Amino acid sequence: MDAKVDITHPLDPLSLAEIAQAVAILTAAKGLGAYHRFPIVRLEEPAKAELAAWRAGAPLPRLAFLLTLDVTTGEASEAIVDLLTAHVTSFTILPNDQPPYGQPPVMIEEFIRAEEIVKADAGWRAAVAKRGITEADIPLVQVDPFSSGFFGRDFEKGRRIVRAVSYWREDIRDNGYAHPIEGVVAVVDLIANKVVDLVDEEKIVPVPKKKRNYGREAFPDVRTDIKPLDIVQRQGPSFTVDGWRVEWQNWSFRVGFTPREGLVLHELAITDGGKLRPVIFRASVTEMVVPYADPTANHYWKSAFDAGEYGLGRLANQLELGCDCLGHIHYFDVPAADDLGQPFVMKNAICMHEEDYGTLWKHYEFRNGIYETRRSRRLVISFFATVGNYDYGFYWYLYQDGTIQLEAKLTGIIQTAAVTPGEVYPWGGMVDEGLGGPTHQHFFNARLHMDIDGGGNTVTEHEFAPRAWGEDNPYGNVFDTKTRTLKRELDSPAVANGETGRYWKVANPQAVNSVGKAPGYKLVVTPTPVMLAQEGSTVARRGGFAKKHIWVTAFDKGEKYASGDYPNVNAGGGGLPAYVAQNRPIENADVVLWHSFGHTHVCKPEDFPIMPVEYAGFLLKPNGFFAGNIAMNLPPEKNAHSRDNREAGDDEGGKEGSGKTGGGSCCH
Repeated sequence: MDAKVDITHPLDPLSLAEIAQAVAILTAAKGLGAYHRFPIVRLEEPAKAELAAWRAGAPLPRLAFLLTLDVTTGEASEAIVDLLTAHVTSFTILPNDQPPYGQPPVMIEEFIRAEEIVKADAGWRAAVAKRGITEADIPLVQVDPFSSGFFGRDFEKGRRIVRAVSYWREDIRDNGYAHPIEGVVAVVDLIANKVVDLVDEEKIVPVPKKKRNYGREAFPDVRTDIKPLDIVQRQGPSFTVDGWRVEWQNWSFRVGFTPREGLVLHELAITDGGKLRPVIFRASVTEMVVPYADPTANHYWKSAFDAGEYGLGRLANQLELGCDCLGHIHYFDVPAADDLGQPFVMKNAICMHEEDYGTLWKHYEFRNGIYETRRSRRLVISFFATVGNYDYGFYWYLYQDGTIQLEAKLTGIIQTAAVTPGEVYPWGGMVDEGLGGPTHQHFFNARLHMDIDGGGNTVTEHEFAPRAWGEDNPYGNVFDTKTRTLKRELDSPAVANGETGRYWKVANPQAVNSVGKAPGYKLVVTPTPVMLAQEGSTVARRGGFAKKHIWVTAFDKGEKYASGDYPNVNAGGGGLPAYVAQNRPIENADVVLWHSFGHTHVCKPEDFPIMPVEYAGFLLKPNGFFAGNIAMNLPPEKNAHSRDNREAGDDEGGKEGSGKTGGGSCCH
């Protein structure tokens, strides 16, 4: 996909030309100057009903959403620009000086400026000098501006601030996180361009100096006993791409991308019996939060909302062929806007490819010798974002049996704390001598605007319970399924329960499947911990979505994000808890299913210097949606390039059917 192509569909991301046009229209109409920035420029997407009317012939405007920030005054505004009429249709100054406050996401230029402000501050220089940091060291000190959280202090209320922590480095390529400068935290006002608060603790903790670098030069003696593992598709991939639209194995969908969420899947549907059947209208990850469990000065306030406070899409990586994705790859280049509103291309931001995924279905019938096996293949649509020290991969998988999966991959570098030699770090795990890793949690929230068979949908909650002994259970082996229909929004907030196998089903009550029931999809959740911070704590107020695994809301175009619109320096109370408090009807309605999931991380030596990937995610599986296993008609082909390692032969293997490699079919 070339980011320079023209629009072909109302859900296509803004093109480079449209980004430039939208910024120019708003700048001219509102007299914006050199001090205005554009933290977000994106398509204002049409809703499901608007698209349906457009398909029936109604006109549909092409709208751009622009978030602006005056970096001299801190005034922020939201604007909608109609690109077809070249007019600003709405312009609203954000009340970010009023409770619960809130700020646009932190921009790249502010990361750079914050470091300059910190290093120029006399108080900070004196504080780090107490810890052995010389004037000669300061140019190489790494300063991490970090979203600040909110604790009701005057310098937080309505202010655009970051908190900054620092790390010693001897060389520019050193891993700064091995050398935290403990007990020093600078609060930077990004509008006043100065340090407005400085923590300089009396206790001096020595800066750990042991190097724990991760560049390839740090590991010159690489393994020599690993052979190439090549993924080969000599006839090309099984998917087809037309602009932003993809078709694969009866699936079809449109790829989207926003500065906050990154990858978005639109109009996900599957062809069944010649009919295209909708499943999800829009799917994305709208937020993630990482609260820390260390109450000390450097860490208690850390609770990064990586989507809302920074922007997962804005921080997307340029993916590398043969490294981030293997096989026959289709990359999507994404049109984007920088802080100044200038359009540019995010090269290779989205990767799409096919993967083998083991056995899909199999049976060996010894009575008649029928032996049938089919291998599973899945389509992978993914992107990676680096948010400071952590790297997050988001992988959507589509399967040939109709299953949908989201997997988040967590890697990168943990936050660290300096520990006085001879002492034990009480707030997490030791990862090296004098170096601790604070215990923390990662919570993601996926927003699934459901569209099962294109009608009103109903969500039901199910779990299993043993039946009491009795005439209807004389052997004690019977258990029942308990079902609860979620009728209003306040019925929906819930926590997963592995003991009872609790799950949720989204069905279309207006349709009937092959056995007389409503067709649906089942959400298979992992009963991961919820946010463990106390009720009433600042992070619990701000990240309330992570207190439950499941939320269901009636669709509202304005309710886009689990944490609310502007979690940055926000007092909290918005987002999902506020959405469901309206208690709107959700039975047989246009519903949005929100799922919070994540990982609790107690740091250990194996997590350093780079953490091996941890996984979190969920499945959506057809449940009464099809009349049978839709993957029965897969061809019974055996992989022709597989070989028996016990047989002699060259590295390329023998010819097909030779006995040295796979040949023939998977049926006997």
